[in-house]
Amino acid sequence: MSAASTMAAAARKTAKAGTVDMKLEVVVIPVSDVDRAKAFYEALGWRLDADFAAGSEYRVVQLTPPGSGCSIIFGKNVTAAAPGSARGLYLIVADVAAARADLLARGVAVSDVFHGAAGVYTGLDEPYLFGRLRVTGPDPEHRSYRSFASFADPDGNGWLFQEITARLPGRVEADTAFASSAELASALRRAAAAHGEHEKRIGAADPTGWPDWYASYMVAEQAGSPLPT
Repeated sequence: MSAASTMAAAARKTAKAGTVDMKLEVVVIPVSDVDRAKAFYEALGWRLDADFAAGSEYRVVQLTPPGSGCSIIFGKNVTAAAPGSARGLYLIVADVAAARADLLARGVAVSDVFHGAAGVYTGLDEPYLFGRLRVTGPDPEHRSYRSFASFADPDGNGWLFQEITARLPGRVEADTAFASSAELASALRRAAAAHGEHEKRIGAADPTGWPDWYASYMVAEQAGSPLPT
């Protein structure tokens, strides 16, 4: 087979593979005390999906964060990873300050909201998506993807809230959907604010056309498409 034929076959194989849905549904978290970990994650308000044991040598617990399509699993003899070694586990939220306040109200220690230093990626802080330097406070421009807060479970497995209010192009393939009423309400507030600016630009109120405008804005925002003006 020629090199060209080999490349063509590989391309066909890749295209075919790309049509198969592959959904990330479970992340395994290494813990030292299963009951302690279960109590911690349930206290976060996460849904308990399963708690199954087979004798004294095997146990698996599954919980799911509110609005998430992916769950966590931990237990006894389910992973060889060292307890507390999981890092960089991201929970996407529409309002990082509200998510932080919710955990604080539940008695969980959470960092201040922070963002990255533009163009600076080295420092002494715990590493995250934008390097090892954390600047206190939300992103000054309130850009999507740029504001964070962090916390850890009793073993030290590290979690981060990341605020995403508008997706980059191509990041959403399914129909527009909101994981919770809080996420939908937040999207409606952003659409209302943007619609207010729209009315200023057209120099008139829009008492009848706002539902269509809101809908267009919210769909475009989630899909990462150009926003209506």
